[in-house]
Amino acid sequence: MTVAIVLLALLGSAWLLAVIEGWMATGRLSPAAPLFRGLAHLGRESIVPRSPDRVFFEAAPVLLLVVAVLGMAVLPLAPDLIIADLGTGALFVNAALAYVLVAVIMAGWGPDGAYGMIGGWRFLGQLIAYSMLIVMPITAVAMRAESLVNTAIVSSQESLWNIVYQPLGFVLFFIAAMALAFRAPFDLPTAEGELGGGVDAEYTGVRLAVLRLARLTLVVTLASATTVFYLGGWYGPLLPPWAWSLIKTLAVAVSMLLAGRYLPRIREADLMRWCWVLGIPLALVNIIIVGLLILVVP
Repeated sequence: MTVAIVLLALLGSAWLLAVIEGWMATGRLSPAAPLFRGLAHLGRESIVPRSPDRVFFEAAPVLLLVVAVLGMAVLPLAPDLIIADLGTGALFVNAALAYVLVAVIMAGWGPDGAYGMIGGWRFLGQLIAYSMLIVMPITAVAMRAESLVNTAIVSSQESLWNIVYQPLGFVLFFIAAMALAFRAPFDLPTAEGELGGGVDAEYTGVRLAVLRLARLTLVVTLASATTVFYLGGWYGPLLPPWAWSLIKTLAVAVSMLLAGRYLPRIREADLMRWCWVLGIPLALVNIIIVGLLILVVP
């Protein structure tokens, strides 16, 4: 029952994001548009490139979707609404999301196309840098909770959310989440203006539908992780706990979509340099500040 509820919430959130994404692109708010687009993809021919690595080409969209669902499996919507409350749940999120890199590299390599391959290797450099901004803020969050259990991390925020306790960690984690989901301005793997879609370029029909569903699901999973680690999870007045989790998750996910509209895209070399020169030192500073707060504030 819990599995069905979490999966339904995940798919419903992905559908809502698809509606908002369509509204951002066309200016029209159509709740049925994602369904029509999905049916259109299913009705189109799935073209296979001339000389693909067939295993990578077929497996990449499915793997990306599985990774997003696995990450969501250890994130609680309520105290008793979680698929697997692992003792190392926070680390499991990071470990599962590491396979986003594998899926994107496979999607770039499998079709044997230049644009896709360039997009895949771009994401390799991007994630090697920004994955540190996932795990280091999680370390600070776990320090405060004195646990890697995600439900314990949420419980530690009952009196004060981590976005207030460690705002620097929240900003770094949010930026890294956008980079991991390759949302604009971190959309270098797809880069429609210069790579014609990049890792998406050679996918059509059902495969493209799965790939786009996986990308939206990944955004929801990362937004849920942000909610659990920094926004107090299920805590909130009046409404049921699961409702607050969904509201916060959707608010973060929508903000990830909207942020790309107002931030300029920059060169991949600049994105890498900013992370290594500025992001990682700031993440270390965040860990030090949280450690001092734990020692000083009872």
